[in-house]
Parts: sequence; C-alpha cells; structure tokens
Amino acid sequence: MARVFVVQENPNVNILAAGHYGELIPLLKPGKQITLSSAPVVRLLKSKLKDYSDKDFILAMGDPVAIGIAAIAASDNNNGKVNILKWDRENKAYYNVFIDYYQKGENDV
Repeated sequence: MARVFVVQENPNVNILAAGHYGELIPLLKPGKQITLSSAPVVRLLKSKLKDYSDKDFILAMGDPVAIGIAAIAASDNNNGKVNILKWDRENKAYYNVFIDYYQKGENDV
C-alpha cells in the first residue's frame, strides 16, 4: 500500500483528501522548527524514510527546511526519485509532482 509521509502536521489544516494517495504517516510534530542545527531532524527523517519507494509520496506541508530535508532523504533512498504532493488552492486538490533528480536516460527539457 502506498504511503503519504506528512512532513509536519498542522492541527488547523484538514489533509484527509491526501489520504486518497495512501496511508497518512506523520514525520514531525506540529510546531517543530529547524533553526540552528538541522542534524537531529536529518537523522530522524532519514530513518523514517529509509523504506521510501516509487509508490510513496511526500506531503509538502510545514517548515520549508523540513520539507527540503524530507524530499532529499526520500530521493536519496529511492535513486533520486520522489513524489511530492502539492496543494492547489484554486482547484482545492492535491497534485503529484514527480521529481527524477538524476534523470537518467531522459532528454533535457
């Protein structure tokens, strides 16, 4: 079953629609801020995303630095590939943005 890794929960935001993509799994507690030292969060997210695969998603919400770390960790554990769920305010829906960082065998755009 696919998993949706929620970078950082926000109790004031309803993310149930993201459950359409898979099981919702929170990574960081609400309000966690990364300020001077990112190392503890890097270790935590690397551990929680160690089994990230092509069928999984990162829900981009929360601290922007944490979102970046989660995307890097997921990509690192999946040969440079990561699915990011992005909220579209106009259409009120989540969209998957697939990133293939290494782009092996693809033509440049």
